[in-house]
Amino acid sequence: MDKLKAHFTPLYSPEGLKALGLALLVLIADQATKLGVLYGLNLREIGQQVNILPFFSLTMVHNQGISFGLLTSDGLGRWLLVLFQFGMAFGIANYVRTKTNPWLIVSLGLIIGGAIGNGIDRLRLGYVVDFLDFGGTGFFPWVFNIADSAICIGVALLVWYFVRADMAEKGKTAG
Repeated sequence: MDKLKAHFTPLYSPEGLKALGLALLVLIADQATKLGVLYGLNLREIGQQVNILPFFSLTMVHNQGISFGLLTSDGLGRWLLVLFQFGMAFGIANYVRTKTNPWLIVSLGLIIGGAIGNGIDRLRLGYVVDFLDFGGTGFFPWVFNIADSAICIGVALLVWYFVRADMAEKGKTAG
């Protein structure tokens, strides 16, 4: 009976599908904004800029590293990052497929979408298109994109999820 139940169990729970739906929305928003910057605003050269507000501009950066330009690499490193990004996205998508916790669903959906968005850039262009520049604030010098934002927010929510789960577990064992 267990084999029969396992055979007819859906591959993804409804919540797992929501994570993939969120990942798709992040991916679409990320790629659409990058295309808009590259071809709509015609910002293709490093350093080209459109000032929007005194503290915010759209500034073209070709990021060959991971989020916020960390661990810059090209050549073989580029392909290792591509494999890592798509591998992580696939692994997380496989993990989230049966999960039901809303915090977990949202956090992992954001991470999946961001990883695929930046992976597509690296695969297609050899670098990630970064353009959101809040350098005018004086305290945030990095230029980033929608995918970077989604990954960072997703990781923060994931940490929150695990901290809350750990606190709940400690509360059970203390009582």
